[in-house]
Amino acid sequence: MDLQKSLLAPRPEDTGEQEVVENLRKIEKRDWWIWANSIFVMLLLTGALISFALPSFTQVAAPLFKIKVAEAIFGLVALVVLFNVYTIYQQVLIKRLRRQLAEKQHHSILLRELAMIDALTGLYNRRFAEQRLVAEVARSARKGHPLTIVLMDLDEFKHINDTYGHPAGDLVLQEFAAALNRAIRGGDLAVRMGGDEFLLILPECNHEQLQLVLERLGPIDLAWEGRKFRIKYSAGWKEYAPGDQPESMLAAADHALYVNKRAAKSPSVPDEIPV
Repeated sequence: MDLQKSLLAPRPEDTGEQEVVENLRKIEKRDWWIWANSIFVMLLLTGALISFALPSFTQVAAPLFKIKVAEAIFGLVALVVLFNVYTIYQQVLIKRLRRQLAEKQHHSILLRELAMIDALTGLYNRRFAEQRLVAEVARSARKGHPLTIVLMDLDEFKHINDTYGHPAGDLVLQEFAAALNRAIRGGDLAVRMGGDEFLLILPECNHEQLQLVLERLGPIDLAWEGRKFRIKYSAGWKEYAPGDQPESMLAAADHALYVNKRAAKSPSVPDEIPV
């Protein structure tokens, strides 16, 4: 799979975010327009009141002029009232738009999480892993940091589904995913690639440190309807070397997984453990 092309493909959640940002810009412009007009009206009112007050200071105002002043002041008051009503109306519209945008942004975040997370296990999914792997390979190439990826699949998973049923198979996937999360560090990434295949992306991790991760994973036992059996898996890994690309690392880890799986002397069915 071409990981670079998958990054260039437009995503619905990105389109939604761009729409939210554009609408926020429009609201900000409207806010500035209202403030600018408010300042203009205040300055206009201040100037008018000063100009009307000057004749009274010189005591040369005629009755006719006083009538005109009263009419002008009434007109200004009416203008201010109308402008205030219009401003309140605009503020109500802005608040409504902001509330709608907040709801849309929340919906966009939910969509993004759904696009990144595997619903059954709670792990990240293949789509997100491809993006993260591209970023981590680029970081290792730039800074020379170690990076190891591990591909895993469950042994005899079909037998579990056929013998105990799909609910038991789902529980196996969930328990294995939980064990992966417990074994890795905060900066690592556990991924369900699909079916019973999993991926670990381990930045700042070399071969020796990988063994510690696998040791922390340890044996995984599952109880199901009065029976207890051990979940077994096969793994293949690839440590980053200068010049490696995401696709080549995945291919190498997949080949190592295939070799290790064939070499493993695992029984044809999961080991049942006495309860």
